[in-house]
Amino acid sequence: MNITIRKAKLGDEKTLSYIQTESWKSAFADIISAKNMERCTDIAKAEAMYENILKSGYADISILEIDGKPHCIASWSKARNPEFSDHAELICIHSLCDNWGKGYGSIMMKHIFEEIKNSGYDKVLLWVFEKNNRARRFYEKHGFELTDNKHIAFDAVEVMYFKNFNN
Repeated sequence: MNITIRKAKLGDEKTLSYIQTESWKSAFADIISAKNMERCTDIAKAEAMYENILKSGYADISILEIDGKPHCIASWSKARNPEFSDHAELICIHSLCDNWGKGYGSIMMKHIFEEIKNSGYDKVLLWVFEKNNRARRFYEKHGFELTDNKHIAFDAVEVMYFKNFNN
């Protein structure tokens, strides 16, 4: 088995949008409304979003492939909230459900941590649906700590996690 991680580039929009939308369908079906699920898994809108991100360079996006087949994506950038301007933000990490629990997400997380640290950040935050217990256990396993910050996204509560690489 050959596992590689590469930077996403223009032309990867279909791959990125497919992995994201399929992951959302598997992971969030019991968390967000059917209306929001339909809107958030519109493949054409997701492709356009990724095209814009890749053209603008707004975020760093990586793709993990298993034997040349894309399985997992992750995206990060400078924190979007000015209050946390000295933090990086893990915007997403999504994988296809057929390989959940096999360690590929951990391989991707290690890669993203290295990218973030190599870019000069020593703190990273992320937002996760409060009811997404599987993801929350994953983040906690990787050293993220729950904060008191919450907000509403897609009619569901999201909670913020934080990690300091200097601890």
